[in-house]
Amino acid sequence: MNICVIPARGGSKRIPYKNIREFCGKPMIAWSIEAAIESGCFERIICSTDNEDIAAVAREYNAETPFLRPKILSDDYSTITPVISHAINSLQTDGKNIDSVCCIYATAPFIQSKDIINSLKQMIVDGADYCFSVTNYPYPIQRSIRITEENRCEMLYPEKYNSRSQDLEEMYHDAGQFYWGKSDAWLKQRNLFSKHSSPYVLPRYRVQDIDTKEDWRKAELMHLALL
Repeated sequence: MNICVIPARGGSKRIPYKNIREFCGKPMIAWSIEAAIESGCFERIICSTDNEDIAAVAREYNAETPFLRPKILSDDYSTITPVISHAINSLQTDGKNIDSVCCIYATAPFIQSKDIINSLKQMIVDGADYCFSVTNYPYPIQRSIRITEENRCEMLYPEKYNSRSQDLEEMYHDAGQFYWGKSDAWLKQRNLFSKHSSPYVLPRYRVQDIDTKEDWRKAELMHLALL
């Protein structure tokens, strides 16, 4: 059995209740739930939340809320692997074996069902424990600079000063949309960013972090342009 877990805690401070705030006509979390349903990959779609208001919206869009997440896993320092591990342990009490779990963020309105399907296939073909979304940086990070306390510039990689951009290795970062993983890997809380994982590459135009009001406005404009 494959399940989807959508973490959606209620304590967002920069954008209060951003998981259920309206985004392009529907609650933000609805985009993730609908993509999960459309993929056809899951026997169950679960919203892991500590908040009854978020749980009610999740149920409205046909996700299950069989438990409320404990407060110890709902603060600003909670990481994703213990949250998914908790969900697996909570759901396995019915005796059904959980093979793989896909964590889909509640704030991933650019997620597409085809990517959920294809990344599951990729995880299986690659024999990986995890498969998650990544995208490339728009500029070579080897040419990054920091601003010092004296308000001066300092290269992070000074040895790359004379390197041409096209000669530098392309680098990638977590796209923050979804994370497929074998149940055993989640339960053992194996590191996502390691040799155990297969990266599923997304184009940059379908990736946007949403942490500020400016991010939110930018994401809405991007989303409308893609419709």
